[in-house]
Amino acid sequence: MAAGKKIAGAIITAAIFIGMEVAALSLLRHNGEVQNLYISKGIHAFQAKTWGWSESVGEYFSLRSTNEQLAQENHILSQKLKAYEHLAQQAMTDSIASSYSQVGGFTYLPASIMKISRNRQHNYIILDKGSDDGVQPHSGIISSQGVIGIVDAVSRHYSYAISFMNSEFSVSARLGRDGASGPMIWDGRSSRSAILGQIPLQHKFAPGDTVYTSGYSSIFPPDIPIGTVRDSKVVNGATYEVGVDLLQDFSALRYVTVVCSRGRDEITELENREGLR
Repeated sequence: MAAGKKIAGAIITAAIFIGMEVAALSLLRHNGEVQNLYISKGIHAFQAKTWGWSESVGEYFSLRSTNEQLAQENHILSQKLKAYEHLAQQAMTDSIASSYSQVGGFTYLPASIMKISRNRQHNYIILDKGSDDGVQPHSGIISSQGVIGIVDAVSRHYSYAISFMNSEFSVSARLGRDGASGPMIWDGRSSRSAILGQIPLQHKFAPGDTVYTSGYSSIFPPDIPIGTVRDSKVVNGATYEVGVDLLQDFSALRYVTVVCSRGRDEITELENREGLR
């Protein structure tokens, strides 16, 4: 009985103490401006921390859906960019065709590269146009930056071409618009370098001069910019060998134009007749 009375007395004492503490806080809140300010600040700080924690949790769980949405938007933008790039390249090749068509004697067909090799001595190109599109063997291939290659064989829907980056390829080129002409070949090392040979010593030129197609060919139109003069050296004391920096970056090549001389067959026939005499 005595133990029970002690426990009851302890409970009553604790309840009285708690009640007095609550009463004291209430008096402080209602009777003191400074005390009221500190108590309010404490309550607001606790509320702010609670709100910030709940917001962080919400943002964490919504992060995955946000990332998925961003990924979808990036994919859509990427597809649109590719479409615009294709249209721009097609417009560029159409512009090339219209500008060179004034020279006369050539037809032009925009094409896309399906496959290209760059790391061998006999590189090749596969185009997405064939005989059904009007492509013929021995047609030239150009870009806005120069000579790309020559069509070697065709199927109905595709063409196989010898790339300028081929040890067996040569194009007639000219220093400047009125300078000397000679055969130009790939140097066999760099995708941006070529060699123009057989330039007579009496002809003057300087680094940075533009090199063009000469027009002495039934394959390529004249005056297509190919590259710029880098350096030169005298060969056998008789002619210059000119180093040329190509304008076309073959590593970034995607769209080209196929050119075909309408008079090539007649020219070839005349050459064959001359050879039979």
